[in-house]
Amino acid sequence: MSPPSGGAAPDPAGSRSWLRDPAVEEEEEEEVAAEGIDFFDQLPDSLVLAVFNLIGDVKDLGRCCVVSRRFHDLVPLVDSVLVRVDCVISDGPSPSSPGGDKARGVFSHLARVVLGGLVKPLQALGQILGPSSAVTSSRRYSPSSSSSEVSHHSPAEVLKNFKEIRRLRIELPAGELGVDDGILLKWKAEFGSSLDSCVILGAASVIPSSSLSPTKPSSLDPNPSFQDACGGDDSGVIPESFYTNGNLKLRVFWTISSLIAASARHYLLQPIIADHETLESLELTDVDGQGVLTMNHEQLQEFRVKPVSASGSSQRTLVPALSIRLWYAPHLELPGGVVLKGATLVAVRPSEEKDRDAAIVGGCGGPVGSSDRCWISNAFEEPYRSAARMLVKRRTYSLEMNSF
Repeated sequence: MSPPSGGAAPDPAGSRSWLRDPAVEEEEEEEVAAEGIDFFDQLPDSLVLAVFNLIGDVKDLGRCCVVSRRFHDLVPLVDSVLVRVDCVISDGPSPSSPGGDKARGVFSHLARVVLGGLVKPLQALGQILGPSSAVTSSRRYSPSSSSSEVSHHSPAEVLKNFKEIRRLRIELPAGELGVDDGILLKWKAEFGSSLDSCVILGAASVIPSSSLSPTKPSSLDPNPSFQDACGGDDSGVIPESFYTNGNLKLRVFWTISSLIAASARHYLLQPIIADHETLESLELTDVDGQGVLTMNHEQLQEFRVKPVSASGSSQRTLVPALSIRLWYAPHLELPGGVVLKGATLVAVRPSEEKDRDAAIVGGCGGPVGSSDRCWISNAFEEPYRSAARMLVKRRTYSLEMNSF
């Protein structure tokens, strides 16, 4: 039958297109209900702590504390923390150099020069790492504090609220040792209750290899670890001018300066280590990358059970009698087109451990002395690791230094 004229046939299926799909309605209702749910709250505490450990920075963790009560309770349980020190506060003039360090001849003169130049920055370092002083706010760390307020708290005070720290890294705003522009000076020291080892790398200047004169092919030798570029001598003998033109004195200056800076950092870590018995590794470095002090689990345990000996009235750990080895190259070309002029590597161990070194395996394998070479050459990151590996293959010069 044909539909009536002027009208449309009924369309039951089309009329149903205006009705809502029940499945879609149910899904939308669930979305509306889910808007009031915090899915982060459904994560287990262990996963939230894993996220906080990746954050690490103590200031960022402080900001997390104010997000919720749960975060406020979890942040103190973080086991990996980074403390970046904003600034150095010094409220006193530099006093005269301490008289407790006794040396003779050139060492006595250099010690006075070094100490005189380091007193002020080391005093400031003490105010940063030690307990709060008169210029330090007496309030404990508050997560809502502004950046300027946080910078007036010592790391020891900031870290008091953390109860489970296992790995701690502290970054100072700059290295303690002021060196002239162009001079390279880096050191890495390991401590227990006293100095275990220290490696120092220095150079009179760092230049790109492209600046070298092409008329001296020996200076572009691809294997400079076996060649003295200033004369083609592969024996690694230090030239006589090294002893007469002040180069040796400068290297001794670098060595004493680095040891004093390292021992000062170590001494001022006492309150932090005492407050955190869960610590398994500690690293105290600086933004400039000049010096790094490290302590592993065994060294931290030794630090807790064996008292630290202070060097006279100065705020630093007594440096024991030392056995020192020195390697020198007038010219050293590194991978990447970097050239060190007057490159010097110094390895320091307590004299009483000199005989024990030969028995240390150190995981490097190989003949006697390779393990010794391992801890020295691996002290730095590239390209300076390559420099250390090249230098230890050269002739070794040994000397002794008294405790100071």
